[in-house]
Amino acid sequence: MSTGRGTPSPARPDAVAAAAPTAALLPARLADRVRALLRRRHVKLAAGLALLLFLALAGTGWDFRTVAAADADVVVAPAARPASREAARLVAERQRLEATLRRKVPRGPWIVIDQTHNRLRLMRGDDLLLEAPCSAGSGMVLKEGSGGQRVWVFDTPRGRFEVLSKLANPVWRRPDWAFVEEGEPIPRDPGDRLEYGSLGEYALYFGNGYMIHGTLYERLLGRPVSHGCVRLGRDPLRQVYREAPVGTPVYIY
Repeated sequence: MSTGRGTPSPARPDAVAAAAPTAALLPARLADRVRALLRRRHVKLAAGLALLLFLALAGTGWDFRTVAAADADVVVAPAARPASREAARLVAERQRLEATLRRKVPRGPWIVIDQTHNRLRLMRGDDLLLEAPCSAGSGMVLKEGSGGQRVWVFDTPRGRFEVLSKLANPVWRRPDWAFVEEGEPIPRDPGDRLEYGSLGEYALYFGNGYMIHGTLYERLLGRPVSHGCVRLGRDPLRQVYREAPVGTPVYIY
């Protein structure tokens, strides 16, 4: 309580006594807190040292060894192995078949005729010399009328053949079916069967009256329209005649 302006009132004895114990206890509590922290750090440090000592004595299970520089650069790839015995057998069989096919390929020229697509290929070993459209047999059936019993099927034979003879400016000796097809009487004079120019410039005979020859109807090449022979265009026929000697294998399928 103030007694006058500017003069402070004296402190009360009970307030001073209460403040004195608080000031005295503050350093002691801080000291206890510090000692507790130190004890906790000592425990953690002791536990860490004990763990390191245990690992040093017992080991980690890992094997740390020095690798030589030469050995470190070597990478060993796993051996390539078939997935199974069956896979290995199939691989060996394929290799055997490929080797067999290579041995069977003629070394000289040979002719392949594909009736499905009407394509002729002239080969020399593994090299393709010529590929051209051709016309194989139509498969048509012709029956002789007027009480006749004969039937003709206009197919090109399939299999392996060879060039038996070659002829420039061939003359076609028309067979009986050519007259039956046209509704004409079959002539008695053999000379009446001869037809010039219809076979083109060249013919290569490969057996039983069948041949590779030219045609007057090149626009039909690539279609199965022949009576069994293999028709070929003028320029391809010239190359085949020039490069396929007698004895050349002919494969038709």
